[in-house]
Amino acid sequence: MIRSKTRWTVASLDAEGEANAASLASALSLSPLVAKLLVQRGFDHVEAAARFLSGGLECLHDPFLLKGMSEAVDRIRLAIDRGERVRIYGDYDADGVSSTTLMTYLFQRLEMSFDSYIPHRTLEGYGLNNKAIELASELGVTLIVTVDTGISAVEQVAYAASLGIDVIVTDHHEPPHDLPAALAIVNPKQEDCPYPFKGLAGVGVAFKLAQALLGEPPIEWTDVVALGTIADLMPLLDENRVLVRLGLEQLRNSEKPGFQALAEIAGVELSTITATDVAFGMAPRINAAGRLRHAGQAVHLLTANDRETAGAAALILDQLNKERQLLVETIVNEAQAQWLEKCERAAKNGRPEPSVIVLAADSWNPGVVGIVASKFVEKQYKPTLVLGIHPDSGMCKGSARSIAGFDLHAALTECEELLDHYGGHQAAAGMSLHRDKLDLFEERLSKLADEWLQEEDWIAKTSIDLACKLEDATLNVREQLALLEPFGMGNAAPKLLLQGAVVADQRTMGKENKHLKLSLSEDGRLLDAVGFGLGMLSDRISGGAAIELVGELTINEWNGQRKAQFLMQDIRVAHVQLFDHRYGAGSDYIASLHKLIQNAKLTVGTVLVPLAVLQEALSFQQEFSLPEQLRICTYETFIGEPSNCPNLILFGRPPSASVLIEAIHAAVELEVVYVLYEDQRITTDAGRRSGAPARPKKGKEQPVVLTEEPSFPTREKFGQLYQTLRRVCPIAVDGHKERLATMMAWPIEQISFILGVFHELELVITQENQLQLVLAPVKRELSDSVLYREEQRLSESEKMLFAETKELSAWIARL
Repeated sequence: MIRSKTRWTVASLDAEGEANAASLASALSLSPLVAKLLVQRGFDHVEAAARFLSGGLECLHDPFLLKGMSEAVDRIRLAIDRGERVRIYGDYDADGVSSTTLMTYLFQRLEMSFDSYIPHRTLEGYGLNNKAIELASELGVTLIVTVDTGISAVEQVAYAASLGIDVIVTDHHEPPHDLPAALAIVNPKQEDCPYPFKGLAGVGVAFKLAQALLGEPPIEWTDVVALGTIADLMPLLDENRVLVRLGLEQLRNSEKPGFQALAEIAGVELSTITATDVAFGMAPRINAAGRLRHAGQAVHLLTANDRETAGAAALILDQLNKERQLLVETIVNEAQAQWLEKCERAAKNGRPEPSVIVLAADSWNPGVVGIVASKFVEKQYKPTLVLGIHPDSGMCKGSARSIAGFDLHAALTECEELLDHYGGHQAAAGMSLHRDKLDLFEERLSKLADEWLQEEDWIAKTSIDLACKLEDATLNVREQLALLEPFGMGNAAPKLLLQGAVVADQRTMGKENKHLKLSLSEDGRLLDAVGFGLGMLSDRISGGAAIELVGELTINEWNGQRKAQFLMQDIRVAHVQLFDHRYGAGSDYIASLHKLIQNAKLTVGTVLVPLAVLQEALSFQQEFSLPEQLRICTYETFIGEPSNCPNLILFGRPPSASVLIEAIHAAVELEVVYVLYEDQRITTDAGRRSGAPARPKKGKEQPVVLTEEPSFPTREKFGQLYQTLRRVCPIAVDGHKERLATMMAWPIEQISFILGVFHELELVITQENQLQLVLAPVKRELSDSVLYREEQRLSESEKMLFAETKELSAWIARL
């Protein structure tokens, strides 16, 4: 048994959904699995599904539907006519960098007089600031066009106006109640904006401004739109889906020196680039500039006109990203130590550990604390806030990440009297407060979490799109899944639950055997499954285990061959697993027990021994030091005291199958059974099962043999004894079983059993102290006897102790 890391929730379709999926599959020549995914994602009609799968430029909306677009276009054209100096004012994250870059492309094409400005994250903070506006005025700037910022800059826009500077705000963040008095505001989220798609990134809004000014969509700039949209976690639906798809195609054929250099330094192959490559390869390096130094370096890269300049800029960003990674690792380690100390202090004082993690230190860079908070949520699965403290003022500035069910923004609102500033949404937020309020802040947040969350909310949940079988996991299906790309926010890569497969083979791979590879089988079909970082599970998965996997269907390309492959993210084996270490006569079973405990890394469980081998087990305990929670006991003791026992080692053959059944039922939360006893059928090294110990060196103690393999009387034996009774009956009851056992040369237990069946079937009777045959018995089957059926059942169970591994494993799994 292997328990999953998270709670699995599997989506399903109702009857109408199944019918719609069947229609899509037929009309669009799709596999049932892909058609079901489309219906689940809201594309339940042929037209909508076809538009989603293959929609292009015709799906882009008219930019003039954006409120404020006409005014913005007119003012920029006026600036061109007058030769005014214009400033692009951006943000320091990847979306802000992308927006600034795209606007630079645009203003260069329009041959405008302009420059760009991005505030320093640490020195200036987010958004427009008066000092920057003053500097712009001194340089003769008369128009500022913001990108990815400005929607909340009421005071700053008013200050710009007082200096004779017009401001056009292009943004995509949630508008506040009071909007700045800008010359034009272009934001699809404005309350009365008729634009049909509200999910544009900041760079998407900038793209629409470019489309409006140029009279056509500048497809050649969709690469930078893709970068900003993916990095800012915007939903890859509607217009974003079209822009990102076009942008990835542009990147695959890019001749821009900046993107070529960025891809090379990130180890990304442009010809096959995906949204995932952008998110985890390119975006972190763009973000690193703003986090640690200045985002202008990233704009410098993306707007470079030659390979030499681009290469030098890419090297700087890559180095900053490495510094960022090292900084994050350092803060994570320090935060972990702080959290452990906090938990120990709570335990010492008899209090539970905080339900919301709040960690802060003087040396922590506010530019990376959000990443640290995310890592804590992954590991601890608790809402986490990580803050950097200004050593002089004592002000803390930080970021928070949450878990499902705990609304961070709502929680911060409940604590707003403690905060100087805060903002964000359910899953992520930023805030600032004084260090003196941190303890009360943590206490208030933890109390809210305890009130708002139920017990199951503290267990991470995995939402699964569909359950499928191996027959669905084909190369053709995976190629059709590619039609749903690009994957990302709002259109995640399909997460599947693979059921009905058994483990045919397994191995670890990679450095230090960190990764797991399984070969899965079902009805003659085979499929490879790979789990990165799951190598530690290898010793916990038995051959033939019925396994369930959660993950994604991918394609493995090797030596020019392409085949489907399942990328594992979580694993579950619902039944008790068996690991067979039975051995042949002459094996060193004492050493084998020690080796098993070491190799399987067993620290908790029970070594079950029959009374006949208790002495050997105790000598083993004296010779080797067992882990404290791994105990040795007899079957009788264990059955009498049921307890939590994830691992059972059967050391020495169980006294009987019925006793073994009782022991397995007495083991609460049992996950694995290891069998380590002699099987007389294993007589040579060549005949040993995999995992059985080698033969002992000369002089080693021989294993104890408890019983011979049991045998159930054949029908012929029943007939032979009946014929004998016909010759000798009547026979005196006193000592009759012993005499019959001598005559037949059978065990007395077998004679007693057969006579019991004869009595039950009324073939014999005991009368006047004699055993007599019934003269005219009713013809009946042996199976009519309850005693016969019960003994037959027990006998079949006894045979399981000597069954082949697969059969024994299946029997234990059914118990």
